[in-house]
Amino acid sequence: MIAVAELLRDNAFINGYWVNARSGSRFAVLNPADGREIATVPDLDDSDTQDAIDAAEGALREWKERLAGERANLLKRWHELILEHADDLAMLMTLEQGKPLAESKAEISYAASFVEWFAEEARRAYGDVIPSHAADKRIMALRQPIGVVAAITPWNFPSAMITRKVAPALAVGCTVIVKPSELTPLSALALARLAEDAGFPSGVLNVITTSRPDVVGKTLMASSVVRKLSFTGSTAVGKILLKGCADTVKRVSLELGGNAPFIVFSDADLDAAIEGAVASKYRNAGQTCVCANRIFVHRDVAEEFIVRLTGRTQALKVGPGVDDQIEIGPLINNAAIDKVERLIGGAVKAGAQIRTGGKRHDLGGTFFTPTLLSDVTDDMDITNEEIFGPVSAVSVFSTESEVIDRANNTPYGLAAYVYTCDNARIWRITEALEYGIVGVNTGVTSTAVAPFGGVKESGLGREGSRMGIEEYLETKYVCIGGV
Repeated sequence: MIAVAELLRDNAFINGYWVNARSGSRFAVLNPADGREIATVPDLDDSDTQDAIDAAEGALREWKERLAGERANLLKRWHELILEHADDLAMLMTLEQGKPLAESKAEISYAASFVEWFAEEARRAYGDVIPSHAADKRIMALRQPIGVVAAITPWNFPSAMITRKVAPALAVGCTVIVKPSELTPLSALALARLAEDAGFPSGVLNVITTSRPDVVGKTLMASSVVRKLSFTGSTAVGKILLKGCADTVKRVSLELGGNAPFIVFSDADLDAAIEGAVASKYRNAGQTCVCANRIFVHRDVAEEFIVRLTGRTQALKVGPGVDDQIEIGPLINNAAIDKVERLIGGAVKAGAQIRTGGKRHDLGGTFFTPTLLSDVTDDMDITNEEIFGPVSAVSVFSTESEVIDRANNTPYGLAAYVYTCDNARIWRITEALEYGIVGVNTGVTSTAVAPFGGVKESGLGREGSRMGIEEYLETKYVCIGGV
């Protein structure tokens, strides 16, 4: 089904070579829509990981000494190749991840946008000349690449989460080791193949595949050569990585879990709010960290909102993502569908009402019927855990102060959404919400030009925008005397 067979790579990419594991071990990559094997890839261990570290270290000096414009031109060529092969990359992503083909195509465009953005930012990693404290001294602040970077990426956005980390690192002169999810390594390998075609020197970008992320992660964390680790994934794993990087005092960026409130006030444009809820909640079958996890609706419009959102939810088409008409693909694996069933069952037992869905889809496998629950309360597990499935959990509120307190009553702080036509309220509530991202009258906020990241237990640092490049730079103070 892949028109360009060269994009379907089945070996890891280290130091410019396509390699198997030293042990010869391999593991299967499965299509979540039908459980069939797509390919096998190498099951790398600590010794293979050290090879990748050595390769990145060996390439670092030459890469960081290149002119910013030279690095930018290589990134631009990579960007062009990604767009040229967008349809094939999207099909590969749908096969291994399950999301509808239209969403995969959108993700490839989104992934490419980070490469383009940071290719341009490569020329703007400015330092400073600082007014001196003494007549015979001059002061400068230089901005230099941090060094070898490890990027650990998730399965739910298997291309965009790579480029969002790799592009800024490469732009400023870092070399990178990517460890993609064991569930979706093929998208990462395809991007490496295009980087190879773009002309990146050997060792600048390495992709290691493994079914033992704990083994590989320990090696990356323990290495004094790796000076920066960037991770997107669960808060639980992020905490482990943060602790593990402490011994070598690495710079760490973490984009972790969320528990996004979606707040609809009585003066909101309900048409826009419903479409925003569908876009936020059901994209990627609800398997995103910025999904609307808790939908709060003012009691004056709650029943109308619920009835209308129920109708939209029932109309969503479920099936294998390769069908252009499909809007909801499968969940990633059986553990994901088990979690969704547990959260719904617990909520119903505690008094929530199923307005639609609430069960596995007739297609079987890991397909789940798009669901809407009403009468959800704050003490239910479904309001305190990331659902990561196509389930809308709706509860009612009465006052602005009440909903702010409820929305903030979580250890997470990644994304929040607010629908209202009151300009004064927009200022009040966006300032009061304890979240790194707030969408006002929109359910989709992600873009390469804006800083993405959370507060509290949702992470550290920002990705995208001019701020995203800061994560890969060190500041060196230079004081010149005897002037």
